[in-house]
Amino acid sequence: MKKIKIGDFIAGENNKFILIAGPCVLENEKTAMDTARYLKKLTAKLKIPLIFKASYDKANRTSIKSYRGPGLKKGLAILEKIKGELNIPVLSDVHRFEEIDSAAKILDVVQVPAFLCRQTDFIIEIAKKARVINVKKGQFLAPWDVFNIIEKAKMAGNDNIMITERGASFGYNNLVFDVRSLPIMREMGYPVIFDATHAVQLPGGQGTSSGGQRDMVKYLARAAVAAGVDGIFFEVHRNPEKALCDGANSLYLDSMEELLTTLKKIDKLIKND
Repeated sequence: MKKIKIGDFIAGENNKFILIAGPCVLENEKTAMDTARYLKKLTAKLKIPLIFKASYDKANRTSIKSYRGPGLKKGLAILEKIKGELNIPVLSDVHRFEEIDSAAKILDVVQVPAFLCRQTDFIIEIAKKARVINVKKGQFLAPWDVFNIIEKAKMAGNDNIMITERGASFGYNNLVFDVRSLPIMREMGYPVIFDATHAVQLPGGQGTSSGGQRDMVKYLARAAVAAGVDGIFFEVHRNPEKALCDGANSLYLDSMEELLTTLKKIDKLIKND
């Protein structure tokens, strides 16, 4: 499997799982910085590699009235500050061609949103500019379809590719996670991340916003780590009920230590570390 260097750690091969975590969207600098500090302290204690994730613009919100984020300039400035002051790799998703250059200069990992994972020109352009590209597998794709996405990024000259599973559409306003997708995609030779919080999302389930089943996150995360996944993705918030985006499926920040401790034990057993 391809080993990808991010910051001072390696993702892939048979290394311990990495953690991608943070709020769904940047709400303000203080909240983002406080969350990043908490995550850094916790993952240092547990010796789990961390990438801080937050969106500067959520371009695919359910309602036109939904909060989208501070935008490119302010958002990247916050992420750059977190990266510089806390020495944490940062990740955000990009939705527009004209933002790729600016995002790639700051972000350690540039993420292709699930709904854009089949957009050939978009993937190629990000692959040309990004250090590492993380592609969210669309909920409308079968796991074997990911091979074509990987080939597009490789043809653009970027071999630092990660794929993130976030569940598959199942009827209306529902997603289902098929654990078989993880080994199928890992066989393609690149690190696979499991997005445990988006996998329990109920897209559009509340009419003008998405719902979620936060209580199911820990079960899916355990299953993914037991399947040998290379990383886990969590959206977290100190008070999910007041989160400006994806609160229903975000984890309470203070619940992370117990869950990560359990996942670390499973990971160690599976990978014979």
